[in-house]
Amino acid sequence: MKKLKLGMVGGGQGAFIGGVHRIAARMDDRWELVSGALSSNIERAKVSADEIGLVRSYSSFEEMAEVEASLEDGIDAVSIVTPNNVHSDPAVAFLNAGIHVICDKPLAATMAQANQISEAVETSEARFFLTHNYTAYPLIRQAQKLVKEGTLGQIRLVQAEYVQDWLTNKTSNRQADWRTDPKQSGAGSIGDIGTHAFNLVEFVTGLKTEAISAELHSFVAGRKVDDNAHIRARLRGGAKAQIWTSQVAVGHENDLRIRVYGDKGGLEWRQENPNQMRLSVFGEQSKILTRGYGSDEGTRIPPGHPEGYLEGFANLYSEIADTIIGKNSGENLPGLQSGLDGMWFISACQESSKNDGRWIVR
Repeated sequence: MKKLKLGMVGGGQGAFIGGVHRIAARMDDRWELVSGALSSNIERAKVSADEIGLVRSYSSFEEMAEVEASLEDGIDAVSIVTPNNVHSDPAVAFLNAGIHVICDKPLAATMAQANQISEAVETSEARFFLTHNYTAYPLIRQAQKLVKEGTLGQIRLVQAEYVQDWLTNKTSNRQADWRTDPKQSGAGSIGDIGTHAFNLVEFVTGLKTEAISAELHSFVAGRKVDDNAHIRARLRGGAKAQIWTSQVAVGHENDLRIRVYGDKGGLEWRQENPNQMRLSVFGEQSKILTRGYGSDEGTRIPPGHPEGYLEGFANLYSEIADTIIGKNSGENLPGLQSGLDGMWFISACQESSKNDGRWIVR
């Protein structure tokens, strides 16, 4: 199968998520990274491009979008792996140039920026994809399937949390600096990791959120964004959800988990042990489901060989490739609507917290 050509905006020296996207795109041999505007610093962009052997390096994403759209062998899609406030302008430029966009989450730093992307998607023939990578874990797909098949019955309760401890103290480095700057990130823990937990609630259950009540905290003195949040949500059909997101929970490294309970059964999955999921049917002994048995979607290697974070991203990149060439519809891939849902989640949490936890109706 012919490889698709990929470009990248952001992801230069010192960046974290750009390297993850590059590894994931290569994993199934579906993509070839050929061009990029890897940094707003021209010298760093050139050095970064030389380090990874890019064929074409650009000094700006504007130049890249214009030139790549004019080339016979130009890129099929671009990955945007910049801080949140630099998602919208590149996304709009490439969508207007007719080039598919793969954007890291959250969608943007502000709702105004998100709306700019939305308007560009509406007028472009190109597709827009958002990399909520946890949706591509095999057992999360299995959990979604179990809910759809009615194994859990009518959903009543959902508990989701994403907690870390890396910002427990005042921290300054390249990753922490932009994530704790509201002008660049737009939000703290609710945007950085809370959107993942919120996304899984809706992805697994298939239920949209109707209202949110939130209390946001900034425990570290001088921090201008939230580093902890407790959130309640009302879902369609009467189900209730609670979401806890924190980056000051000492002892937790990257602890994303979700528990879903219906009137017939319940399930529990944890990202730090992603190849097992607990399934309970009322009145029966609980079962431990493992990746590879009944959850073959998105797996590459036999059961007992762990798969996780990088493979989740790789599953998205392979499915995006299939969607672009028309092999599938991409119906289960996160896209613009997932991004807009996440932006509503962030803004609703912030508004609710400012008003002493008042319920914000969607």
